[in-house]
Amino acid sequence: MTSIDAEKNVEKSVETKAENKGVTNTLTKAVTNTENSTAKLFQPLSIGGLTLKNRTVMAPMTRTFSPNYIPTDEVAQYYRRRAEGNVGLIITEGTFISHKAANGYERVPAIFGEEALAGWKHVVDEVHAAGGKIAPQLWHVGSVRKEGIGPDKTIPAYSPSGLYKPGTPNGIAMSQADIDEVVSAFAQAAADAKAIGFDAIEVHGAHGYLVDQFFWQGTNQRSDKYGGSLENRARFAVEIVQAIRLAVGEDFPIIFRFSQWKQQDYEAKLCQTPEELTTFLLLLSNAGVDIFHASTRRFWLAEFEGSALNLAGWTKKITNKPVITVGSVGLDSDFTGEGSVDLGGTSNPTSIDGLLARLNNDEFDLVAIGRALLVDPEWVNKIKDNKADEIAQFNKAALMKLS
Repeated sequence: MTSIDAEKNVEKSVETKAENKGVTNTLTKAVTNTENSTAKLFQPLSIGGLTLKNRTVMAPMTRTFSPNYIPTDEVAQYYRRRAEGNVGLIITEGTFISHKAANGYERVPAIFGEEALAGWKHVVDEVHAAGGKIAPQLWHVGSVRKEGIGPDKTIPAYSPSGLYKPGTPNGIAMSQADIDEVVSAFAQAAADAKAIGFDAIEVHGAHGYLVDQFFWQGTNQRSDKYGGSLENRARFAVEIVQAIRLAVGEDFPIIFRFSQWKQQDYEAKLCQTPEELTTFLLLLSNAGVDIFHASTRRFWLAEFEGSALNLAGWTKKITNKPVITVGSVGLDSDFTGEGSVDLGGTSNPTSIDGLLARLNNDEFDLVAIGRALLVDPEWVNKIKDNKADEIAQFNKAALMKLS
């Protein structure tokens, strides 16, 4: 199906909804009558063994408040406040797996070792006590790592081809043994997450970190079965998902976050056409992904020419699986960097009418809120109670504390 055909289908869907409501005069009027409704945003959703009370998600955002890589009670209370604020699903900051080169930042949490897992169990227990659901984002930074970062500061970066970005070397290229070790570490992290009570897991396959470095031709120059074609470049992620599925069983949800853009290149495109995106997504879907998290910097931008669908909309259309959209939700400007170092300057609250129109048109199933929720734990409740005018402004000072 072409992108233009897809757009016609979207228009037809809206027209059908208008007719069902007795509105037969114009498409514009049909959209106006439905786009402001928050009812669907607050409908429950069941996915495998996971039932969410609404469609809101806390987006994963790097916070550097875990000394010695161990989540503290302060971290636990930070997440609990979002659960108390009625967030449907909390996805944690990236938490690095047990491979020796997985970490790229100091004071971010690990998800291996007795102390770190005990710290995460405390987080989980606090979120559950407040009626929330929570999933860890499993993370390996790949060639973003620099020597001098712990836990072992002597370890270089590991990546598909030893490239930080096209033409810029960093670290070493991974052997088959290295790949196998990382796949195993992802699976072990998922099994441990399930054992301590997490409700799902998310694989970080976006933003130019390790899994995405395999996807991206610019950083994957391999000539073996992990390089070359899109199918080969997706093999590493497919093996991770398959290994996780074996480790956690059939009913434990696997979320997979992916992106076109990279922190090394905001204009990068993993898939240039809907056809390439179809090939890419079906490989992951068939491997066992339950929920896709389509990361964009601005949710309202169309992904391909000829269609208004964003990346999440295309993902839903291709896979027919639950999809999370994300990207400057509720704010008037996007972030300008990955991680906690630079999440943008000052951003003001703004209308979510356009987002609601897309959600009500079934373009995606869940909505991830990032900076707006970071600065205001009550964002979801304020939207639900029609108190959007009380939502706090985001500024970089919010990054200096766990509010």
